Amino acid sequence: MRTPPAHVAPPDRARKRRRITRLTLAGAVAAALTASGIYIAGAQAEEVAVPGRVQAEAFAAQSGAQTESTGDADGGRNVGWLANGDWLRYDGVSITGADLTARVSSHNSAGGTVELRLGAQDGAVLASFPIAQTGGWQKWTTVAAKASSVPAGPQTVFAVLKSTSTSDFVNLNWFTFGPATGASPSASATPSTSSSASATPSATPSSSASASVPPSAPAGGWVPVDQARWDRELAAFNAITPKAVTPGTTRVPEFHTDCEVANSAPDDPIVVPGLPGASHMHTFFGTKIDAFTTTDKLLSATTNCNAPGDNSAYWVPELRKDGKAVPVKSFRVYYGSRVKDPSTVKPFPPGLRVVEGDAKKQVDTPKNAGSNQFWCAGSAEIGRSADGNWPVCAPGGNLIFQLVFKDCWDGKNIDSPDHKSHMGDPVNGVCTGKYPVAVPDLSFMVNYQSLGGDGLSLSSGKPSSMHGDFMNAWEPARLGGLVKSCLNQNAKCGTEVTFAGG
Repeated sequence: MRTPPAHVAPPDRARKRRRITRLTLAGAVAAALTASGIYIAGAQAEEVAVPGRVQAEAFAAQSGAQTESTGDADGGRNVGWLANGDWLRYDGVSITGADLTARVSSHNSAGGTVELRLGAQDGAVLASFPIAQTGGWQKWTTVAAKASSVPAGPQTVFAVLKSTSTSDFVNLNWFTFGPATGASPSASATPSTSSSASATPSATPSSSASASVPPSAPAGGWVPVDQARWDRELAAFNAITPKAVTPGTTRVPEFHTDCEVANSAPDDPIVVPGLPGASHMHTFFGTKIDAFTTTDKLLSATTNCNAPGDNSAYWVPELRKDGKAVPVKSFRVYYGSRVKDPSTVKPFPPGLRVVEGDAKKQVDTPKNAGSNQFWCAGSAEIGRSADGNWPVCAPGGNLIFQLVFKDCWDGKNIDSPDHKSHMGDPVNGVCTGKYPVAVPDLSFMVNYQSLGGDGLSLSSGKPSSMHGDFMNAWEPARLGGLVKSCLNQNAKCGTEVTFAGG
């Protein structure tokens, strides 16, 4: 899974300067856009349509990209925040000649390559555009390339980004695929995500109200909650009479579900829905998952999770030892609360989708480095791997990772362009401001049959890239009962409303 980079100040000064420039350029257009910040490709008045061009923002799907107002001639939008491994997919492209061009800008001295590939991210190379520093993120130039062939008929073309840099390295404005034909050679014109100038969800986002995204939907965008359904579920939840807490119950807000591995696949139905093989390898828990999984499908599927009513999907990147998958010893999801008053916690809204962690974060994590740490359960850590990133556990223990999700919801959207921005953290123990609704706090506990050490890697890269995905498919009555009796009453439960001590 590749998640679009968060709009935070990056570590190096070049990227910081880039962000400041982009915010300034985006300010004027942000005021004219709706509060959702969603841009519909081909529908922006200030862009001058030029026959024969495929606008870079007219992608059908993407990983790692975001759009912004452009300073290039002809106006409109360009695609930015593009780093090594990111990609854009264009459907229905007619290639009318061997002479191809791309409009690019770069403020990264490392440069790189934009590869055009046919049919898949690893498909045959159609052409490669070399990228060199142009003097600024809005200093544009046109680069040329020769197509290796001129295939007949509409094509699916992937633009795959390659660079030795760990930072974003190129902006894209448009492509041409041969001489002008009097019309844009691409039939694709799908919504793309907003610029960094607007990260606030709208009260009336432009996506249709649905509990699940159809497989053909592009990755990204604000997805509003089905308000009528949510109102019905809240009314039913409010009407629940909580079960009386028994003496000896541990007074912590908690219940859990235990799930087994369902399957592994290079799919991600949240980030790249409808694109099998478009992601790195994931380990899925509960229900067998593929790129076409939706909430509606989960609700009628068979699960191996042991909490009655939990048909939700959970997944993490695959852990590998010398290139081979490391078996999972156990997987438990704790549902708890971090707010001061757990009686304010509500169940998850229908169809909620959330990503926690950053698959693009590739930094070292030596001992005591803070977050994104694997550690030893059941025995002591007795050393580190040669690169310092992985603990070595004493016999009798195992490698473990705990991933904690955000637990304040914006009350409006079940998904967002980066699959994170509809969720936030409590402020002084209270869900407030843009994130006023307290929901259960998810905590993935992934135990591996490994003592750690050398040869380990995640399918997404370094341990700092550890991340998790959640698609809510709980039966509302079951989830509501657990929230009302266990979380709201600050009481420890198991997989059902059975109180526990210890």
